[in-house]
Amino acid sequence: MAISRGLSGRMIDRSAVVGARYMSSWWRSVQPAPKDPILGVTEAFMADPNPDKVNVGVGAYRDDNGKPVVLECVREAERRVAGNLNMEYLPMGGSVKMVEETLKLAYGENSELIKDRRIAAVQALSGTGACRLFADFQKRFCPNSQIYIPVPTWSNHHNIWRDAHVPQKTYHYYHPESRGLDFAAMIDDIKNAPNGSFFLLHPCAHNPTGVDPTEEQWREISHHIKVKGHFPFFDMAYQGFASGDPERDAKSIRIFLEDGHHIGIAQSYAKNMGLYGQRVGCLSVLCEDEKQAVAVKSQLQQLARPMYSNPPVHGALIVSIILGDPDLKKLWLKEVKIMADRIIGMRTALRGNLEKLGSPLSWQHITNQIGMFCYSGLTPEQVDRLTNEFHIYMTRNGRISMAGVTTGNVEYLANAIHQVSKSG
Repeated sequence: MAISRGLSGRMIDRSAVVGARYMSSWWRSVQPAPKDPILGVTEAFMADPNPDKVNVGVGAYRDDNGKPVVLECVREAERRVAGNLNMEYLPMGGSVKMVEETLKLAYGENSELIKDRRIAAVQALSGTGACRLFADFQKRFCPNSQIYIPVPTWSNHHNIWRDAHVPQKTYHYYHPESRGLDFAAMIDDIKNAPNGSFFLLHPCAHNPTGVDPTEEQWREISHHIKVKGHFPFFDMAYQGFASGDPERDAKSIRIFLEDGHHIGIAQSYAKNMGLYGQRVGCLSVLCEDEKQAVAVKSQLQQLARPMYSNPPVHGALIVSIILGDPDLKKLWLKEVKIMADRIIGMRTALRGNLEKLGSPLSWQHITNQIGMFCYSGLTPEQVDRLTNEFHIYMTRNGRISMAGVTTGNVEYLANAIHQVSKSG
């Protein structure tokens, strides 16, 4: 022990002084992280005292009064769970029943692929967790691969593959001038990517643009991806929520399956069942045969173990009960269509109000796009004006969450958009 006498004559343990200096400097270099561009919108909205403020920033469904919704099928499932089921750990792969029902939604009720046990699947922490688990799987077993991500995409996609240390490249998707799909450039990028690349695809209700390929375009996309030997990974966050029909919203995936692709899918029940905070989803990987599927699933579980050990049980129980009971599933299909139809109705109302104001601009893209989001075409400067002058909050890329639009605020929103976009 190194001891010395200080100026006051007191004995000082020099090693303790050095230790204290190190401890005080451990986190000195840590700077505040930048605010999340989406969640930061809500923070600003909450801090605004203006009674007319409107939040069209965050992708969570609201009813026509702007209130959060819990589906009746969910309430009934919760009643059945309460007091009747234990809360023991799930296996690393999650709820077998939930996974089985989830695969039917994506691959088809009577899928031969399911019957042949060719799909490796595990419960995941909603869509984000499913994407991250797959990104880590990609890095571990295809360490020299890269992933192509559309421009634009949900901003967290970049974070997920970055933190999994998977190199990213981008492919053309959105065409700003037409506010539609840049299909020719997208196909060129698929053709020009190195053989065997990974491609991240949004099967329906593309986030943030709401622009989806047509069925014929999906067939052509599938063809070129197969010719190049690419691996398609689908992030399906909105099945049922886009059109109101889960089967229709899975059409792109079914096309790829018909064409004989091996695919991966991330599925989430945040939007289509309103289970945002339950973090319940699924990751599946289609394999050559049952033996390969067993091996892949074991490795997915191995990756999950040091991350979160095993997934939460409550949301999985809710999903299992709803999808496993014919009457509750019928109610869910009815309720998800009601949500989708309200969004579609608000698109029509927003476009109609803008046109009624005599806007010289075309707003046809509002109704051409689908799903929760409308890529408005507003510039960051115009968005800033909406916030500063009209107390309307959205992300600066001009993405409007249609879930935040109601019959009570759609006219106000349209007028504000008209005011800031009059100059074009």
